[in-house]
Amino acid sequence: MTEHTKTDGLSEAAPEPQVLERARPRNERMAAGKIECNACPVLCQISPGKAGACDRYANHAGVLVRLDPVLLLRRTLESGDGAVVPFIAPDTHEPVAPADGDASGGLLRGDEVFVTGVGASTTYPDYKPAPFIVQSEHDGVDMITVVTEGIFSYCSFKLKIDTDRWLGPEQANVRCRGEVVGHVTTAEYGSQMLSLGGVHHLTGGSKKEGRITCDMMAALGNKEAVELSIDGGSQLVVQAGQAPIVNGVREQRMRVGCGSATIGIFAKQLWGRADEVVVVDDHITGVLTEHQAGRCLDMPASGLKIRGRKSTPGRYFQVANPGTGWGGTDLVDPLSIIEGWDPDVARPGLRLLMTSTTGEHAAWYVLDDALVPREQPMPPEVAQVVARIGENCEPSLTSVLFLGGAGGSLRAGVTENPVLLTRMIKRLLVNVTCGGAPAYVWPGGGITMMSDVLRMPDRSFGTVPTPAIVAPIEFTMRADDYRALGGHMDHVRTLQQVLASGAWHHDGAPTARRWGQHPDPNPWPIGAPPMLG
Repeated sequence: MTEHTKTDGLSEAAPEPQVLERARPRNERMAAGKIECNACPVLCQISPGKAGACDRYANHAGVLVRLDPVLLLRRTLESGDGAVVPFIAPDTHEPVAPADGDASGGLLRGDEVFVTGVGASTTYPDYKPAPFIVQSEHDGVDMITVVTEGIFSYCSFKLKIDTDRWLGPEQANVRCRGEVVGHVTTAEYGSQMLSLGGVHHLTGGSKKEGRITCDMMAALGNKEAVELSIDGGSQLVVQAGQAPIVNGVREQRMRVGCGSATIGIFAKQLWGRADEVVVVDDHITGVLTEHQAGRCLDMPASGLKIRGRKSTPGRYFQVANPGTGWGGTDLVDPLSIIEGWDPDVARPGLRLLMTSTTGEHAAWYVLDDALVPREQPMPPEVAQVVARIGENCEPSLTSVLFLGGAGGSLRAGVTENPVLLTRMIKRLLVNVTCGGAPAYVWPGGGITMMSDVLRMPDRSFGTVPTPAIVAPIEFTMRADDYRALGGHMDHVRTLQQVLASGAWHHDGAPTARRWGQHPDPNPWPIGAPPMLG
């Protein structure tokens, strides 16, 4: 059996790498000293001292080695129950050297260790067992974690961009460096959504499109900033956990609600301070005196006539076109949506507040004798409510979620009967993680999983030139269940044996305190309940 991709990397603490058995080179004329790497379909012929096209495998004195060592996570009492922290020596910030007579360097004394797929290597063409099949113990129960890096062509990133700004028409192409890499999808409450990557862009177009798509996906997964443009829409800079930059302007807030919801939330605070309030919104623009909230407060009608398609009392659709102005519309002058005033109802001196759903745009008007609204300085008590609207808007962020399908060949690294793994995942007997981070498994057939890249360790994603994305994946289950699904029991190694290899690294494990995105650290992957649709 060819085990050429089961390399643990190199480190000063690691033993000298053994010569790995390799398949016969397809090119019998390959120059002396070169090694053919079949970790992916490219089959690089690597010269001594050089790396392959993916920069992940290299020829080290005639030995094929994985350049990035494996990432381990540990759980410590100091970080709280279930917290995942970097595996790092606090004084030198270097890997802990093994102690005399203790191959693990004391790392198991009071700590729990989890071997991630980051740096674990792949098992292409996947007739081989996964690189690491690790036995450990949790609450007195023997557990097995199957660890690998998957080569994903069927994968994408879903971006949630917290902004009311119009980014582009639904289904519009999204481009990176001029190449189409995705599309705009349906907007969600307070956020615009993009779908980027996918197999058709990776392999279904030109070589340039596939290469740029792959580079863009790896950058997004590794929490780097990426510049995008949308056909017929905006220019963007997006980065996981950071505010999006739309047309050169960094976003600050996502809306507290649509115009109708904003009216409902703040009606009582505005009552008595304004005679009419219009909250401009691309979705539903709210008019306070017509709205049910205004009626419940017995507010008299103002006589305002507003443009748009009336949905229900005080709620209007399509008051303006989408854009980057007031409330996600193309409005620069909010008065342009007012058709007029009913002279039998409106009166001189009527006080009108117009605001956006984030409070970033707001203006105060008073009707003159001709019932024409004249802008005046906003009273402090009204400005206080507008500030409250802004206070209730959450910070604008970009969320990046990795979505990938674990196909039959990857599952073959877990078991000789791959369908049993899928069935056990659906029965909640197997926990799926990505670099130790929780993964949501979609319902239905196959193993389609999704994970927030902010929860994943730094530099979790790589690429191969096919092109495709390389991402970590781990399957954790009871040892008895692994045996029952036909797992590769002959290739199980204890955690102590894995640590004794000495080839691992420590940096990049995110915590809640580091990223500030989650109230709790990642749940401990071993024994944590699966996230299943």
